[in-house]
Parts: sequence; C-alpha cells; structure tokens
Amino acid sequence: MKIRTAVYPVAGFGTRMLPATKAIPKEMITLIDKPLIQYAVEEAIDAGIERIIFITGRTKKALEDHFDVNVELNNQLELSGKIDILNDMKRISEMVDIIYVRQKYMLGLGNAIMCVKDIVKDEPFAVILPDDIILSKTPAIKQLMECYDKVERPIISLMPVAKNETSKYGIVEIKEMITDKFSRLKDMVEKPVNNPPSNMAIIGRYILTPEVVSALDKIEKGVGGELQLTDALRYTATYHDVYGYEFEGKRFDCGTKEGLLEATINFAASNEKLKNVLKEAVSSLNIL
Repeated sequence: MKIRTAVYPVAGFGTRMLPATKAIPKEMITLIDKPLIQYAVEEAIDAGIERIIFITGRTKKALEDHFDVNVELNNQLELSGKIDILNDMKRISEMVDIIYVRQKYMLGLGNAIMCVKDIVKDEPFAVILPDDIILSKTPAIKQLMECYDKVERPIISLMPVAKNETSKYGIVEIKEMITDKFSRLKDMVEKPVNNPPSNMAIIGRYILTPEVVSALDKIEKGVGGELQLTDALRYTATYHDVYGYEFEGKRFDCGTKEGLLEATINFAASNEKLKNVLKEAVSSLNIL
C-alpha cells in the first residue's frame, strides 16, 4: 500500500530552546530563511507525500497560521509588486493537504501517535520529528519509503553515535544485515543507561504500520512515565519483522542551541548565495 500520509508530533513545549520558545513554537524557529517545520514538510512533499497531519497543542497557533492563507499579506505584496515573494507565500499555503489534531497531554511520542489512529486507520504512514533536520540529496523519509516498498514492514531510520551518547537515544540490536545500510532488527531499548545493544541510534524518521499502532494499546508506560514509540516497535518486533535503515545524509538536532548553530553553518555553506558570506565571516573571527 502506498504511503501517502506524514505525521508530525509538534505538541511539545521546546524547553531545551528556552527562552526563544517562550512565546513561539520551537518548530517556528528559523534556520536560514525558513522555520524548521517548513524544512520537514518540504522533505515529505519532495518524497511524494500527499497529506500532512500535525499533532499540536495549545501553543501552536503560529505554526497553523504559517501554513494558512494570509489574504491581507498577499494583497499587500501584490500591490507592492513583490511577485516573487507573493508566489513563495502562496506556495507555502498550497503545499499539501493538512489536518490538525490536538494532543491534550504530553505523555510521550507513543501517545502522540495514538492521537491519529482513527485518521490513518489501516494505512502505513510516515512519522517525521522536525527537530531532526537532515541535509541530504534524497529526502531522508523517501529513503525509508523506498525500503518500505521492498518489505512492507515498519522501518526505523538509524545513525551511528558515540558509545557515550547512547543513553540519549533509542538504541537497536541488529538481527541480520540485508545490505550494508539495511537491517532486520532483533530488539531496541529507549535511552539505555548501561550495556547498550549497539551504537546504532533511532533518529526522527519512521515508517509505521497498523501493527505498531496496535502495539501502543498493549504496552505499559516506559521511560519518564511516557508511552514510548520505541517500546511499541520493540513489542512489534517479537512477532513481526521490523527493519532499520542507516540513512544517507547529515542530521542536526535543531531542538538544541548547538544543533541549530551547526545546522545554520552547514546550510549556509551549501547555499550559493550565502557560502561566501559565511566564509568571510568565519575568516574574520579570531577564535582559533
């Protein structure tokens, strides 16, 4: 079955980015010239996704407004003759069909996914965490979708991390390597404190199937007293193949100040108009 829906859990408060996120959603923080959420949505559109579901909360009106039509702004841009900017604004509001769902309580990623089960029903769907911005030639979620087309089973995006970083991630245990990037998984643990099963970390891109959603109804709350998606995938793997794919690209955790800074430098370096500005700015610093 074709994957036509991408789900974005965006209800969180963004406490790691305070005070910037006191008044605006963390997903609306700007990377170069676009908010983080727009990068994540464009990734899905470039992969052929037809429908977006945002799982939001009370503080996310700015995000909803960003993808809505602003008639007054469009009229002013037209009157001012700023047609290129006007076309950009229209493109944002016409990108894709969008559904908004409220997550009433912040009880984990698994709880967020449960909020959309009556919408996705028996279809497979993508999940994209917009904190994780991935710079790549082929959209990261498309890489996973291509894997799904081969096996029609849940797919998790993976990335190697340093051993001393494994306690910050969900970590997988590999059962069998299918290719050098694609593997069948045996087990996974959310933020292991001791004895991680590998150094392969789960990153914010998933292809989920109805089996995983059903598993969320059967598992207990996990780390932090929250319903963990990793635990549902682990449960699913006991009776149903679950796969991992080490995506091609560079990932930035833009939910942190350090990650956002690193992403800004890398995206500027890949932009023909900005890379010389970046080079001059860096060369003028006396920090090394």
